[in-house]
Amino acid sequence: MKTLSSFLFLLGFFIYAGAHTYHTGACPLVEPMQGFQMNRFLGVWYVIQKTTTASKCITYNYTRGEEPGEYVITQDSDHPILGLTPLKHEYHYTGELSVPEPSIAARMQVRFPLSVAGSASHVIFATDYDNYAGIFTCQQVAFIHRQSATILSRRRDLDMSYVEKLRQKLSNFGVSPYDLSIISQTGCPKGNNTLDINIDPNTFSAENIGNVVRKAGQKLGDGVQYVASAGSKVYHKLTGNEQKNTSSRPEENTRAAITGGYETNEVEWIP
Repeated sequence: MKTLSSFLFLLGFFIYAGAHTYHTGACPLVEPMQGFQMNRFLGVWYVIQKTTTASKCITYNYTRGEEPGEYVITQDSDHPILGLTPLKHEYHYTGELSVPEPSIAARMQVRFPLSVAGSASHVIFATDYDNYAGIFTCQQVAFIHRQSATILSRRRDLDMSYVEKLRQKLSNFGVSPYDLSIISQTGCPKGNNTLDINIDPNTFSAENIGNVVRKAGQKLGDGVQYVASAGSKVYHKLTGNEQKNTSSRPEENTRAAITGGYETNEVEWIP
């Protein structure tokens, strides 16, 4: 049984299906903020509004990378697909940011592990560093593009005057602010009783997958199998292939999950 690969596919599919919209033609020209200072922008931001997504409790954490001019963005969120388990859960997704033109520091490129189409633009079009920020991400694919806009706050809420200011800027750039979903920042899971799922640039090495499964099993016991099995069941329902033979022994399922591998290249995501 390829439980882990099925679950990761399903998880990525739901995240891929939201968080951005498709449009014909080229990406809108969203101008990066002038005089942007990354050192002031680093740290945790709470997502207040974001293009079409059902996730809640979304945060972005910007940190420095290993090399000068390289940065890391980690998105933490509570995603509804993980609600298949009664355990509290947190989803962590880490991507790499680069600045192609240092003279235009607010115009970056971002690459996430589940994006097989390559890098996407990551433009900070407005921020005061202490209260609000606006981000626009876009990726060109043949004759269409997919785009995502995000309104950020240093706190779990944001004054509506800032929200309207950022929405108006998006509108001026030709990006519809009506595609943005309001993100709940209440009742967010936190603590030792959470099921953490982490995806970063090293996630899909064989060694790392084995370590993640083993650590999760030690911490949560059958809870990991519950999540994986539930995800697999939903996936097979969606594809029309009900699982006929599933092991009743959690240790066999976990072993099969480790050896099953990650077989799909169709999962992508843009923050």
